[in-house]
Amino acid sequence: MARASKKPEAGKRLNDTQRLAWLRLIRSENVGPATFRALVNQFGGAQNAIEALPTLSRRGGRAQDIRLCSTREAEAELEAAERIGATLAALGEAGYPAALAQVDAPPPLIFVKGRLALADLPIVAIVGARNGSAVGQKFTRQIASALGVQGFVVVSGIARGIDTAAHNAALEHGTIAVVAGGIDIVYPPENAALQNAIGERGLLLSERAPGFSPRGKDFPRRNRLISGIALGVVVIEAAERSGSLITARLAGKQGREVFAVPGSPLDPRAAGTNNLLKQGATLVTDVSDILDTLAPILRRPTPPPSELASSDETFPAPLPDIGQTERDRVIEALGSEPRRYR
Repeated sequence: MARASKKPEAGKRLNDTQRLAWLRLIRSENVGPATFRALVNQFGGAQNAIEALPTLSRRGGRAQDIRLCSTREAEAELEAAERIGATLAALGEAGYPAALAQVDAPPPLIFVKGRLALADLPIVAIVGARNGSAVGQKFTRQIASALGVQGFVVVSGIARGIDTAAHNAALEHGTIAVVAGGIDIVYPPENAALQNAIGERGLLLSERAPGFSPRGKDFPRRNRLISGIALGVVVIEAAERSGSLITARLAGKQGREVFAVPGSPLDPRAAGTNNLLKQGATLVTDVSDILDTLAPILRRPTPPPSELASSDETFPAPLPDIGQTERDRVIEALGSEPRRYR
């Protein structure tokens, strides 16, 4: 039976014992963010959940116990992070973006390296084609730089092309790179200098352990974080089937604004962005298109940071989305039957 819960103090940090237990639980077999939350709620803490997992797995009919992350494995992961200058941030702690805490089943822990204060500023994502055109990359640099001047932090996935252009242009004012592997793993290799610069002057972020080499399936997970930490996602050049469109789709599900830059119908790199515009994305030809759309959101009260659970407290319930956009309100107000207006 879960112990009686009491409301934790706002902004409370995990102690070392709790942090180790959280890391062990999220690294255990078949435990993702949603399962992590359910287990901690059910058993009143990460350590209690770890102790209960073998029994749960046997009740579920498994022939062998579920593989638990050992204390030594978790300690080694923390030591590896310390060696590269990264820290482990939990929900509500410094370096954990407030917007990310509002998505459905946010990662309970992320590794961060660099200027942690950037996570507290308004963030806009810019993503696009890895083979971005010269014109597309020029426009990306203009938008990223203009957003920085206006006090926004630009987040992207440090991929080739549009992502790289966005990071380079925003580095002076503030940029966040979400990586698919460990913070110390560089991909693509030619962005090693850029990744190092972001780790010193910007912020690197990953939910993976140091030393983890990304696989194909890890990039959509990264894209979920890119959209999750941002107020909106700007797509600049994207083919019909591209990772950038995955990010845009995730942004829509997370209640984020989706922006798209139009392109020539003859350029396959514009097929995805043009389709986004047909589906209702906000058209962007100038930074003012982004600023005007986000202005009402920025005037809303900031949601309180997620509260952390101690060993005898339940994990906080899912928080509401940052807020509905005007478009969301219109869509919800529409009836199911078509009507003709004159």
